Amino acid sequence: MLGTTGQRALGVVAGLLLDRALGEPPDRWHPVAWFGTAMGRVEKVVYRDSRAAGAIHAGLGAGLGAAAGVALVAGAGAVLAPAGREVLRGALPVALAVAVASAGRMLRRTSRTIEEHLLQDDLAAARATLPSLVGRDPSGLDGSGVAAAVVESLAENTVDAVVAPAFWGLVAGAPGVLVHRAVNTMDAMVGHRSARYARFGTAAARLDDAMAWLPARLFAALVGVLAPGRAGDLVRLVRRDAPAHPSPNSGVAEAAVAAALAVELGGPLRYGDQVEDRPRLGDGPRPGAGDITRARQLVDRAELTVVALCLAAWWAGRAAPHTRRRDA
Repeated sequence: MLGTTGQRALGVVAGLLLDRALGEPPDRWHPVAWFGTAMGRVEKVVYRDSRAAGAIHAGLGAGLGAAAGVALVAGAGAVLAPAGREVLRGALPVALAVAVASAGRMLRRTSRTIEEHLLQDDLAAARATLPSLVGRDPSGLDGSGVAAAVVESLAENTVDAVVAPAFWGLVAGAPGVLVHRAVNTMDAMVGHRSARYARFGTAAARLDDAMAWLPARLFAALVGVLAPGRAGDLVRLVRRDAPAHPSPNSGVAEAAVAAALAVELGGPLRYGDQVEDRPRLGDGPRPGAGDITRARQLVDRAELTVVALCLAAWWAGRAAPHTRRRDA
């Protein structure tokens, strides 16, 4: 049993609030880190320089995520069903899955640390901390480049680590949340365009694109609601700039945040030996340290709005049976 939509909504609320209160555990205790270790071992066995081998790898990882979600549902059923606690039975697996899959607190905390380094004119420390958020090479970035990278990460990762877990928790319960987390983790591991993963990582990258497609657009809509004075520019700039981005989802999220903040994101960046000239997103000046604060506040409000909407969905689901009984 995956629970009703209202029960799953309550689970999403609990999971996001758990992440806000506790944050992520150390890697050695983090289920996502365990999953990454396991899939690294699977890769050693199945790797071939082919899309077919990559599809096997991605399928096994998604299956592992689904199995973990089903185990959470079964465990909650076994423990809570005898007590007749149906609401907890439906909400608890989602809460645990969303808490594991979310990382909003970490994003906000790390962005604040980098911002403080920039405000203290300690560019070296800001560069040293940046790899906690992004995969690009920070060594050649100036202060504005570091700020742009942080703002882009807040946008992209709020989709991956806040909105998408909430969305999949509502739609498919704990299995949906953990399949998305598995796919997103595999994309981070093998989905980039290096010589080793250009073909092998295709399946993971495409699955990640598919599972984040709607959450990215829901995030952009949330940003438009939270920055109503910029909503018209947001629609215009997302339509104009996002299609040129190599990711069909990151481009939408980053263009939306660029429009809301009235800054310009994108531009050249380096991953190891690879240099990419990313499209420019938005109209305005390049961001500075103060724009990290504004971006962090924006994504924080977006997460709180998700919590409020899910609470409303839970309340509506709770009230519906009473309404039907009165009508009968």
